[in-house]
Amino acid sequence: MIKTISYPKVNEWPKLMQRPVVNQSSLYELAETMFKEIQQDGDVAVSKYSQKFDGTLYNFSPIGIDVIDKAESKVLVSLKKSIEEAYHNIYKFHASQQETVKKIETTQGVECWRESRPIDKVGIYIPGGSAPLFSTVLMLGIPAKIAQCKEVVLCTPPDKNGEINPIILYVANLVGIHKVYAVGGIQAIAAMALGTESIPKVDKIFGPGNQYVTAAKQIAQLYGTAIDMPAGPSEVLVIVDDTCDPEFVAADLLSQAEHGPDSQVILLSNNGKVIDDVNQALIKQLEKLSRKDIAEKALQHSRAILFESIDECINFSNSYAPEHLILAIRNTEDKIGEIQSAGSVFLGNYSCESVGDYASGTNHTLPTNGFARSYSGVSLDSFVKKITFQTVTEVGLKNIGPSVELMAEAENLMAHKNAVTIRLNKMNKL
Repeated sequence: MIKTISYPKVNEWPKLMQRPVVNQSSLYELAETMFKEIQQDGDVAVSKYSQKFDGTLYNFSPIGIDVIDKAESKVLVSLKKSIEEAYHNIYKFHASQQETVKKIETTQGVECWRESRPIDKVGIYIPGGSAPLFSTVLMLGIPAKIAQCKEVVLCTPPDKNGEINPIILYVANLVGIHKVYAVGGIQAIAAMALGTESIPKVDKIFGPGNQYVTAAKQIAQLYGTAIDMPAGPSEVLVIVDDTCDPEFVAADLLSQAEHGPDSQVILLSNNGKVIDDVNQALIKQLEKLSRKDIAEKALQHSRAILFESIDECINFSNSYAPEHLILAIRNTEDKIGEIQSAGSVFLGNYSCESVGDYASGTNHTLPTNGFARSYSGVSLDSFVKKITFQTVTEVGLKNIGPSVELMAEAENLMAHKNAVTIRLNKMNKL
């Protein structure tokens, strides 16, 4: 059961929006120490920390193609069919994001356009602990493939026997990733950011992870490696009215709560009875979960809030900026324009978040911790660079040059002005 707050005043909202706080100062110190050691000692340091934190030795090489090929036989046929269906939908949605080059004449004789180029080397981190997220291999591997990234490196922690979950290997092979390394945690992020004797240095790192991985990704940026986005514990905010199905809503809240004890779920409504009904459904469904203990811990810092209206609920949501937003209300289409900050939005009683997590086609790698106010989720654009081009003819320079001269002189950048003036003077002499 989650705690209910009724009709909070606007000045009380910031407190209600607080996420679970984790003291990361010690994590950053650990990550910095490990980065420095891996930068100096490479694979030896990676293996040292793999043994220390995961209880396995890193074997200084990628997983063999034969091991990857054999993994397919260990995956149920029914699961492979489901994964292939998800692959198709995710591929179709992300392929639709490819842009056609548009050349624009901004002034007569001046033409500008933009083209995409793939990021050459990308690294993908896939958690492999209590819930090996093979679905994230699809979410990150597919757009990397469409973008035509030249090299894709995948790191994921092995089990106690030093083996990688066969489903992860099967999906990696399906999306065309063949450089797979059995290493996790901070040491995996550092290896991809810095490069070691066996693990290539990459230009950008993608993927979710625990607080250690999150800290490591932040440190990676200091070493010149980009990351997909700031990440934190997973979260969902659900807005409901009397048209919702309380059992559906409870299931959605629990599906997020089972991610981890630091996950957060928020329920907003204009109807107190609906909140009570959802709480009763939560109690019943919680008892049947295999990850009950994890979900219970997440619910301890989650909350339900009763507002006067759905519009007020949406205003709160926009300020909270949830990773996932579910609208189980009447006339959801009418409210789309009011949604300003959210990672991914699910409309209606049957649009459960689980569908987006796995197979609808949208990407499930999304901004958390309020970063949806300024970041988008992963898309095809995340794997490409946008380069602008321009062509200026003699006519174009005659048209736009005098303005450039005046602006450059006003900024006291006379060499900038001169680059135009020399050309104009030569044209005038011809």
